[in-house]
Amino acid sequence: MALLVQKYGGTSIGTPERIRAVAQRIQCSANAGHQLVVVVSAMSGETNRLLGLAQEFNPSSNGERHQDIVLAAGEQVTVGLLCLALEELGLRAQGLLGWQVPIRTDQAFGKARINNITGDAIAKAHHAGEIVVVAGFQGVSDDQQITTLGRGGSDTSAVALAAALGAQECQIYTDVDGVYTTDPRVVSKARRLDQITFEEM
Repeated sequence: MALLVQKYGGTSIGTPERIRAVAQRIQCSANAGHQLVVVVSAMSGETNRLLGLAQEFNPSSNGERHQDIVLAAGEQVTVGLLCLALEELGLRAQGLLGWQVPIRTDQAFGKARINNITGDAIAKAHHAGEIVVVAGFQGVSDDQQITTLGRGGSDTSAVALAAALGAQECQIYTDVDGVYTTDPRVVSKARRLDQITFEEM
């Protein structure tokens, strides 16, 4: 039985139907006998929506602690919804936010760095036979303030958890149709690659 960390990005969990599809993929891994830590992002577009709300009150509120409280809410919603979807399939799930793991960070709000991760809450949930769903992108400072890790922070959360827990694999899933020469949302002439080596990637 392997300990696996799986990370699902915002497009993969952007709708209730996609959340259910992710739950079914997780069920397959659980049925294969693996212990699972699933790291999730906010649903697609949610972080931008929350950032817009925060900046309505303070347009220059980059990297402030109250903005981090607002932004961390997106992952919290996804954790709850995915746990509900897993329970709908008859699985036992335990949702954990960054402060509950805990994922300890410095106090650089909006771009915090992870200092250490304690896996006791995760080990307890696994001992109880539960799949653990963790909010990516967020942590907690030594003075108990919610922090966020910056864009792409859920990937950082997944890799850091995999390292801290000694996981056999860290699997990062995203809902795209392939690898492109550059970001096709930015460059209209980006080409999809038929194949790419590990080193090039």
